[in-house]
Amino acid sequence: MSLGILLSGVSMGLVGLFKDYWSIFALVTVSGIGSAIFHPEAARIINKLSGTKRGTALSIFSVGGNGGFAVGPIIAVSVITFFGMKGTVVFSLLAIIISAALLVIGPRMKEEIAKSFISNNAKRANSLIEQEKSKNDWSSFARLTLIIAFSSVVVCGLRSFIPLYLVKVTGLSTTLAGSALTLLFMFGVVTTLIGGFLADKIGYLKVVQFSYWLLAPMIAILSQTTNAYICFLLMIPIGFAMFSPFSSVVVLGQNYLSKSIGFASGVTLGLYFSIGGIFVPLIGKFADNYGLPRTMELLTIFALLAAICTFILPKPMTEDGIDA
Repeated sequence: MSLGILLSGVSMGLVGLFKDYWSIFALVTVSGIGSAIFHPEAARIINKLSGTKRGTALSIFSVGGNGGFAVGPIIAVSVITFFGMKGTVVFSLLAIIISAALLVIGPRMKEEIAKSFISNNAKRANSLIEQEKSKNDWSSFARLTLIIAFSSVVVCGLRSFIPLYLVKVTGLSTTLAGSALTLLFMFGVVTTLIGGFLADKIGYLKVVQFSYWLLAPMIAILSQTTNAYICFLLMIPIGFAMFSPFSSVVVLGQNYLSKSIGFASGVTLGLYFSIGGIFVPLIGKFADNYGLPRTMELLTIFALLAAICTFILPKPMTEDGIDA
């Protein structure tokens, strides 16, 4: 994990020192590799340490990422304003500090994981879950990845086109339109925690189903709205529906592939942030041809597909052999 943070942060921080395209491309690629190294292992460790509160634990972990999306641009603008593009080196320094700190606490984390593993095994030695864990449920995991793919397109699409929609359709200034996105991600930090807490109380699958069935109609309403105030109000339910199921989706993946938790974490986290990005240029082309309201309607269709697919997911089993 230390290596992942180091590669990701240092590479991104060095971007401001280069001007040619391929150097920047290489640094961003290395940064992505670092992120891919860190997240699956981190999610696996959280799964081991969290016991029966995996939804809450993963939501706390996710808050860091969502908070970074909200605060990162503010920090970047600040350092670039004062120091120019070279100011991005601040991110490299932060990555070095965090990576070093993780190396220091690493041995203690390993001890806690070992204790938790022994304790959990003792508790569930005779539970029904042992039978469920005899093999990975690849069929259910494949269905989950389909939901992740649809939802990733929606999340990346909204993140890319909400500010543009507010400028072109409602007439807001660029600054105010950008603040809507900041509001969305800041609200996402709170709703991620709420979603994790609810998942531990009522079940991971129920949170996923409710969230995506809420998201589709909210985007549909947004696509028909030209009033800026209503658009800002819609950021609240849209933010909840976007971010609250995140930890539940990861936990479901870990439950379906209980013998391959690291792989499950890597796929769920990786697909969630990558597939949507691949589709964004195509959605942008669609927006050029048919307009932004139609683009929001297209995202509504993807959200509806994700919602429909939630009903083909089986309920996972908890560590006590109970449906989650």
